Formats: sequence, C-alpha cells, structure tokens
Amino acid sequence: ELLASGCEPWLDGRVPRRILDLCCGSGCIGIAAALTWPDAEVALADVSPEALAVARINVALHDVAARVRVVESDLFTALAGERFDLILCNPPYVDAADMAALPAEYRHEPQLGLAAGTDGLDLVRRILVDAVPHLDCNGLLVLEVGNSADALEQAFPQLAFVWPDLAHGGHGVALIHAAELAGGGATQPA
Repeated sequence: ELLASGCEPWLDGRVPRRILDLCCGSGCIGIAAALTWPDAEVALADVSPEALAVARINVALHDVAARVRVVESDLFTALAGERFDLILCNPPYVDAADMAALPAEYRHEPQLGLAAGTDGLDLVRRILVDAVPHLDCNGLLVLEVGNSADALEQAFPQLAFVWPDLAHGGHGVALIHAAELAGGGATQPA
C-alpha cells in the first residue's frame, strides 16, 4: 500500500534513485519498488541463500535484472559504503510469546525469517543503529514490526516513528527519516 502511494507524503515528492530491500526474503517488496520507480536501482539483501535463490527467480520473472541486484548480506555487512534514498525492511519480528503460539501453517516458514527474540526486536535494534550511515541525508526507512510495535515504541521512546494508517488493513509499519534516526539516539535504546 505504501508503494502504491509512492511513499507519499513521507518522501515529499522526491523520487528515490537507490533503494534497499533489507531482509528481502523472496524479493517481492524490492521488486514492487523497482516497478513503482522505473529509474531506481534496487538492492535485495538477505542472509538466507535459500531466500535469495527465490528472489533471483522473481527478479527474472519480473524482468528487472538490469536494475535489481541480489546480495547475500547479514543486514548491512555486505553493503559497506553504500547509501540509499529508501530502505524497505520487513525483518523477522515475531517475539517469543507469539512464536510459541503460531498456528500450524506458519510453522512451515523458516524460523530464521520469523523469530526475533523475547520482544521481537533482536534484528530491529541492529537495523536502527546500522541504517544511519546507509541512508542518504534525506532518506527514509520503512520498517515492518507487526505485533512488536509497542515494544519498539518502548525501547526507543526518543525516536519519533510515524505509523501510517493502512486503508487495506495491517499494522505495525513504522517510518522514520534519516535525520530523525541520526539525531534521535538510535544507538541508545531505553
């Protein structure tokens, strides 16, 4: 839904030239971004070689290989020195209580793509700290945290996350601009 609106009004009319789909899984979010902004270069990054194999298939199926590259990376480790106008991230964010109560159909998913510690923020904490040097000064981080939204607000009360209303359902998607993230003390959770 955010991509369908061009991430407006949060991009304030800017057209992203470099986009990162971090924790990309099958690559569907990054590929949708590439289709939304046909002049953008997109990187799909994930730690899972199996997920990246599926992402490569999807890149080929959507004929975006000229602008979309697939990178095996533990978060930002293989992206040293790279900066992006827009980082889209749907990391693992399921907390321990929700993992224990998952319905059977979710148990077919790799735990690597779901589990994120006691409060669901194990990777999110790292992302918020490490995203700063990878975001352009006017960049935007879009971060899905689902049911871990309250935990995120409690862990980082100094950060002014924007929680867009999604007309077609869903919750737990936080947006934060680079300047807010850099100046808001992401390195020091409460």
